Amino acid sequence: MSQKIRIKLKSYDFNLVDKSAEKIVKTVRATGAVVNGPIPLPTNKRIYTVLRSTFVNKKAREQFQLSTYKRLLDIYSTSSKTIDALMKMELPTGVEVEIKV
Repeated sequence: MSQKIRIKLKSYDFNLVDKSAEKIVKTVRATGAVVNGPIPLPTNKRIYTVLRSTFVNKKAREQFQLSTYKRLLDIYSTSSKTIDALMKMELPTGVEVEIKV
């Protein structure tokens, strides 16, 4: 079979992304495939500025930040065991997984 699989992980919590990446690396290495990563990708930071009051005090504002953490994994020399192990794996809630073959 021997194809390349690229997995992208996204989450708002960096602990979840790191734990998920480690879990994927352990299961893939147990099946005998070669793993490159996890490679940290740049963090997206979205900053929102909101007025504290509705009518007065225009100078009083609050800022909120929403960070998106991403990791990239490349898996080489895969077999049917590797794909089965990846399909059966359960990842924590809040982690978005994108798989490209």
